[in-house]
Amino acid sequence: MTTKHGKKYQDAIKLVEPDKLYEPKEAISLLKKLNYVKFDPTVEIHMKLGVDPRHADQMVRGVASLPAGSGKEIKVLVFAQGEKANEAEAAGADFVGLDDLIKQIEGDWLGFDVAIATPDVMGKVGRLGRKLGPRGLMPSPKAGTITFDLAKTILEVKAGRVEFKVDRTSLLHIPAGKLSFSEDALLNNISSVIDAVVRARPSGAKGSYVKSVVLTSTMSPSIRLDVQSALALKP
Repeated sequence: MTTKHGKKYQDAIKLVEPDKLYEPKEAISLLKKLNYVKFDPTVEIHMKLGVDPRHADQMVRGVASLPAGSGKEIKVLVFAQGEKANEAEAAGADFVGLDDLIKQIEGDWLGFDVAIATPDVMGKVGRLGRKLGPRGLMPSPKAGTITFDLAKTILEVKAGRVEFKVDRTSLLHIPAGKLSFSEDALLNNISSVIDAVVRARPSGAKGSYVKSVVLTSTMSPSIRLDVQSALALKP
């Protein structure tokens, strides 16, 4: 079935040259002009990678910091005990505990955005894998969310940090802030995201790693970026 778009979308897409590859700064300016919704849309980067994620040595996964923040309040849950629980509370975690939180989650409570755990409690937290894993909420060493350095990790997550993982079609979909951000703020976030993806290049990736980069916002038309210009961005 062909998706039917409304008149406002049709008017917006006329502003995008279909065969043009845009410079990042130009694309951000254009993206702001394309907006027609009454809420503050999320800006997203979509990247097509030259990997086959069915092979373990070609899986792409990592974390990108957003210097300008994500534009939304992040609720952080920390599995910890003793002094580490006190550290998490002092650092601003929204929920801190262990057995009590595990019981709540087993009862289908999921009122948080990011879960962090200290390594010593993962023996207990591990049983939540079926609940949290499919939702991308399970603490993971690769995502930096299994750590004893709770204060730093909580502050980074609260300030703006996004996890990414390539899907089975070799695509990445990564949020990079809100459209209301200044153009410079969005450029900083986008630069940081692309740099993180480049640094996450797996050992098994051969040939061209980044095939395409597309910039879009919620419900807006997409803007294709010039790949080399995008890769040249530095955070």
